Amino acid sequence: MGLGAPFTPVPKSFTELGLSEELLRTVAEQGYEEATPIQQQAIPVVLDGKDVLAGAQTGTGKTAGFTLPLLHRLQQERDQAPKGKRAKRKIRALILVPTRELAAQVDESVQTYGKGLGFRSMVIFGGVSIVPQINRLRQGVDIVVATPGRLLDHMSQGTMDLRQVHTLVLDEADRMLDMGFIRDIRKVLAALPSKRQNLLFSATFSDEIRDLASDLLNRPVEIQVARRNTTAAKVSQIVHPVDKKRKRDLLSYLISANNWRQVLVFTRTKHGANRLAEQLCKDDLNAAAIHGNKSQGARTRALAGFKANKVRVLVATDIAARGLDIEQLPHVINYELPNVAEDYVHRIGRTGRAGQMGHAISLVCVDEKKLLRDIEKLLDKSLERVVVESFEPDESIRPEPIQNGRGGRSQRGPRGPRNNRSPRGPKKAAPSRRRRPRSTSS
Repeated sequence: MGLGAPFTPVPKSFTELGLSEELLRTVAEQGYEEATPIQQQAIPVVLDGKDVLAGAQTGTGKTAGFTLPLLHRLQQERDQAPKGKRAKRKIRALILVPTRELAAQVDESVQTYGKGLGFRSMVIFGGVSIVPQINRLRQGVDIVVATPGRLLDHMSQGTMDLRQVHTLVLDEADRMLDMGFIRDIRKVLAALPSKRQNLLFSATFSDEIRDLASDLLNRPVEIQVARRNTTAAKVSQIVHPVDKKRKRDLLSYLISANNWRQVLVFTRTKHGANRLAEQLCKDDLNAAAIHGNKSQGARTRALAGFKANKVRVLVATDIAARGLDIEQLPHVINYELPNVAEDYVHRIGRTGRAGQMGHAISLVCVDEKKLLRDIEKLLDKSLERVVVESFEPDESIRPEPIQNGRGGRSQRGPRGPRNNRSPRGPKKAAPSRRRRPRSTSS
């Protein structure tokens, strides 16, 4: 099936998009008047019942772009149902996301916009007991937001019935593919009714995403509000060349000297995130780490403390790059460049959201020069280099292979950087389904 042509923009006001009065009141209560470009284009198409392949920069409001029309259609369906005895609640909409943080964020949006409509939604992910989730499902829900691994756990135990789902949303689909969830996704698709509306949202349109869209979507409307792999225009991007052994000192200096109060820092590995957070605390900078090996409670506490400005520095791995939604986050720092250039876009997309100004800094040592070239090639522009006084790099230092995680594998491989993209290390015999998602996101 071929993909549809790009959709022509529609009026900017929410009142012109065809949403119900109840939803418009809720949107107004949240202080929104004009829809973002992705909302302008996606909402009328979803309301019309068509499949959608949508790409937008992170932070552009795409969550509301599918939650608002989804709620409208559920409301319309309920209002048109025959009067009389209320039918038992069935799952009518399923939203699949790659990480726990993103699942919680999307469910929060569903509850916020659906306030007063009477629909029940719930979030399903691993790292927490499955029993409360089973009990909630037994009570009946209308909308489920889930990560693939825990969703498959429910399906295998027979605690979830997906036979009534009429709307499927794949949010951050490219991230799910990067994390190795494609087989899990296909298992979920096999359990859904063949006749349904499919909405695929992705920050980037890789060839793999195109292949998935061709299999999943039926004559979709394609929406692209920004050039592939672009960064927000209001995010300043600066590179500070520095020796690897002096990165931590430079990071502490930048935060302290500029009195930055809320800084998101990215590392490549979980162990590196823990170590850096501990070191920053020794520098009298209140810091916490967040990554896939942390318990859900620890991740929630760290993120809540960061949002409340109780934690000054949040150190994260790429697992968190798609799920963190912090209003007006001023600073993102790449303590280490990502092995995959596209992840740079997702990392710095945490700042400069919804038209705000943002500040992105990358601390780059000699080992990372090739990674920096890959990023600039992806962005089709050179990033400004600024050497910080007293932190000038030693030009005599020779580059060394970048080790990716505890396994000690070099970033260089027969297939280049993407060879080491999987968070599970070298390819071995396929692990069991019940263990694999726990090591990634669910």
